[in-house]
Amino acid sequence: MLDITTGSPWETVTLTTISRDRHIFTDLLREAQELALAQQEGKTVIYTSWGPEWRPFGLPRKRRSLDSVILDKGVKERIVKDVKDFINNGRSGKSSFIQALAGELEYNICILNLSEVGLTDDRLNHLLSNAPERSIMLLEDIDAAFMQKREAQG
Repeated sequence: MLDITTGSPWETVTLTTISRDRHIFTDLLREAQELALAQQEGKTVIYTSWGPEWRPFGLPRKRRSLDSVILDKGVKERIVKDVKDFINNGRSGKSSFIQALAGELEYNICILNLSEVGLTDDRLNHLLSNAPERSIMLLEDIDAAFMQKREAQG
């Protein structure tokens, strides 16, 4: 799978041939790359942490329309404006709104469960520092993570 944000592959393969006609491989690989990019184009990629890195979670999802989210009148528009202003200067709502917001902004989503067993401060720092570009970071169980830390401290 190709990481559309960086253009780098998740895996690499070395091909060897005894034929002089090597352009067959480059043509085949170029077509495969175009097909992989086409599968992600116009869709929202959701990432999840996998050890020290981010990996796509499931297949790219069809962009969710903001019209599919029911909120009080004007709330969606204010949130989109606030988020766009925030991105341009340097917050989001319900989980159901996040996917629609990511689609509207052409961003991907990174899900990080803060109560995950084995999530150390160093790993958290690494994941946050190496999140894919143009991604919304969704922090799950933030309350539980703080409770665990308080309990550990006594």
